[in-house]
Amino acid sequence: MSRRSFAWAALPDEQLLNVRLKNLRVTIEGTWLEDCLLSLHGELKERGIRVRPHAWFSSEWFSPDSTPGIAIPFYLAHPRLMRLERKMIIDVEGGTWSECMAILRHEAGHVVQHAYQLYRRRRWQQLFGPTSKRYPRYYRPNPASRHFVQHLRLWYAQSHPDEDFAETFAVWLRPRSNWRTRYAGWPALKKLEYVDELMTEIAGQRPLLTHRERVDPLSKLTETLGEHYQRKQALYAFDTPKTYDRDLQRLFSADPRHRRSEAASSFIRRNRARVRELVAKWTGEYQLTLDVVLNDMINRCRELNLRAVGPDRKLIVEFTVLLTAKTMHALFGPSRRRWIAL
Repeated sequence: MSRRSFAWAALPDEQLLNVRLKNLRVTIEGTWLEDCLLSLHGELKERGIRVRPHAWFSSEWFSPDSTPGIAIPFYLAHPRLMRLERKMIIDVEGGTWSECMAILRHEAGHVVQHAYQLYRRRRWQQLFGPTSKRYPRYYRPNPASRHFVQHLRLWYAQSHPDEDFAETFAVWLRPRSNWRTRYAGWPALKKLEYVDELMTEIAGQRPLLTHRERVDPLSKLTETLGEHYQRKQALYAFDTPKTYDRDLQRLFSADPRHRRSEAASSFIRRNRARVRELVAKWTGEYQLTLDVVLNDMINRCRELNLRAVGPDRKLIVEFTVLLTAKTMHALFGPSRRRWIAL
């Protein structure tokens, strides 16, 4: 991780949250992210793509259209910041080598798109759509669609034409992805084949966008970590179903005969981390969002005085199914979900 020592690393969470982002003074040099970026550059070089994305720390992942670079969230700079991120958000997006590389390949897709102005091509627009299409506040993906590749969580390619291209590029770029076999028979294969042809065409060409700019660098962000997380937590919220009573009463018991059994609220608290992680894995939903739903369920179980009756194993399976069903309803139902841009 980081080879430097920082005074803020020894602070308790309460004090660390008062530190301004610009005062973290972390740099990519000397961290594990250097190796990630070198690997990304190596993958691009192997494909003959001359652009080499530069990177800097900011508050989140993004790639601006004004420079061929990638902003990386500051929390990946140091183990202490990653621990705080996990506490505040539960997920640490990009916190492992494989996940970081997956996101970097996605962002490299944006870099290549803008560096070579690929979005101007008629065939690009026919396959992916117009890049001028307005980014949505919400999107409702179709998990069964075969018109889009599946790379990042929440069927991200379906959110916007630019994201569709970036996701397709990421699948194409990943070593040993076997995309021809994986997507055989899918309409999305046409997009992958087009990217393959396009990258062969631009191989060795100098990118049109070359100047190195850092957009919203950490050194200019004046909000505190506390303010940052307050804003970030709000982004993960969306309208969750509030009518749990019928489902909870079907799973747990309000019969006075079971008053000595474990409270259903305690049962959920005891198993929340395990169930939350499992449902997040299979739905793609963020664990922080699931935690909001779990808190609501715990409170309702307490108000209804429900008890967990029966074998733990059976209850865990049935409760996991219930949480998954509620999550999928919230994700793909009429309320739709909030869109979080990369």
